[in-house]
Amino acid sequence: MRIGAISGWKNVEFLQHFGPVFTLTSMAILCGGTVGGLLLGATPGLSPTMAVALLIPFTFHMTPIHGLMLLGAAYTATVAGGAISAILLKIPGAPANIATALDGNAMAKRGEGAKALQICFISSFIGGVIGIFVLIFLTPVLAQFALGFGPSHMFWIAILGVTIIGSLDSKSVVKGLLAGAVGLWIAMIGYDSIQGVERFIFSEHLEGGVHIIAALIGLFAIPQVIEMLEGGRIRHDVEVVKVQPHSIFKAVSETISKFRAATIGSLIGVVVGLIPGAGGQIAGLVAYDQARRFSPNKERFGTGESEGVIAAETANNAMVGPSLVPLLTLSVPGSPTAAVLLGGLLIHGIFPGPNLFEQHGDVAWAFINSLLIGQFLMLIFGLYIAGWAAHVVRIPPPILASGILVLGIFGAYSVQSSYADVVVMMVLGLGMYFLSKFGFSPAPLVLGVILGPIAESNYVQGRIIAEAGDGLLAYFCTGGLNLFLIALVLASVAYSVLTEIRMRRFESNQGAIA
Repeated sequence: MRIGAISGWKNVEFLQHFGPVFTLTSMAILCGGTVGGLLLGATPGLSPTMAVALLIPFTFHMTPIHGLMLLGAAYTATVAGGAISAILLKIPGAPANIATALDGNAMAKRGEGAKALQICFISSFIGGVIGIFVLIFLTPVLAQFALGFGPSHMFWIAILGVTIIGSLDSKSVVKGLLAGAVGLWIAMIGYDSIQGVERFIFSEHLEGGVHIIAALIGLFAIPQVIEMLEGGRIRHDVEVVKVQPHSIFKAVSETISKFRAATIGSLIGVVVGLIPGAGGQIAGLVAYDQARRFSPNKERFGTGESEGVIAAETANNAMVGPSLVPLLTLSVPGSPTAAVLLGGLLIHGIFPGPNLFEQHGDVAWAFINSLLIGQFLMLIFGLYIAGWAAHVVRIPPPILASGILVLGIFGAYSVQSSYADVVVMMVLGLGMYFLSKFGFSPAPLVLGVILGPIAESNYVQGRIIAEAGDGLLAYFCTGGLNLFLIALVLASVAYSVLTEIRMRRFESNQGAIA
């Protein structure tokens, strides 16, 4: 049967290509990719991008359908698996899980590690399924929407993320913005990717810049390790956190009851996924911030509020499907992992673009359908793992700290096989440990590191375009979408300041009453 071009897709055509997914070989590959992805995702430093990249060599001798199934299953499972270490250890397995750690770890510390993980995987399933259905039904329309984002729009989206820093996991807007500014400075270390200019390279270890994985592990993991070791051997036999069993049915009920957070997370995940280069870390953080703003319990965010976990996990999984829209239809990867998937497609002689579903419809639809089935497998295996993974907090702190340090060093070194990344990780970790003593949080700093290259590269590209047109101000500050994003930036700053003022007044009144 001939499958039409993109403009003529029929919404029911994907149903005709479920056959190859349900063969014994395909299901074995999907199960293996899902379990492997969950384990890789739980390892600090092994991001979804790296997991997919590591698996590409294994697909060389597979059929195109089976090779893409393996990569797709690993992609979706790794995004969800990163929440395991984020919740239990407050060490995000990947940048996409930064927001999950804010409330997830607080839940684990009060004995609700199993509950947090169950809610996490249920939310990931909801967001993932919504994202895949968006990929199936709305690809032609959304591809045109994604094309509308130019350098100026991406610049303002990055600035919007910077303004969110002010109230992210910090009691002080000023401290949050200062931490974000430090992160932006760290992102500038190395060589300018566009002009090739050397910046802030005061050590040979910084010639390659600061890799995001090294920064992520250093800023989150090393302070945790030092804190675990501070108590010395006297804490060796003390059980730090009691893990309370939790009913899966109660977790499902709680997730459904807080549909507002799931809806916000899913919508933001879909929109961010369509924007090339944005990534799951932005989706999770923006969704977390918006869920807090619309929640009647906003003061409980950061202290173990399940809405925070629901919003973050639905968002970073809802972006998986839409991030493949520009890849499959326009050959433009919507995320770093999608870029690696592009390599997997090309290896098998499949060239994404408007003719993909006409020339390789069987492969494309089987791949998309496998992503949908993969969400169900991720939920099943994730809930099973949740019952066991929560017991990691029973490990004595010195032993757990040693294991985290080993995994952190392995994760930082394995990214580029560079000793310099390990040194950078350790230095950033020690610096973050001392900053945390003064009330600074690692989340704003990491977000600054992530958003720095996005803001800078798009500003430089926009400036080049503006010089050939009506000027810098006209390019960045005119147009409906630019004005809408600027309004969001100003609203975000105002909200952060007003929220802090209200919180300080509330604390002052409580102190007066006491």
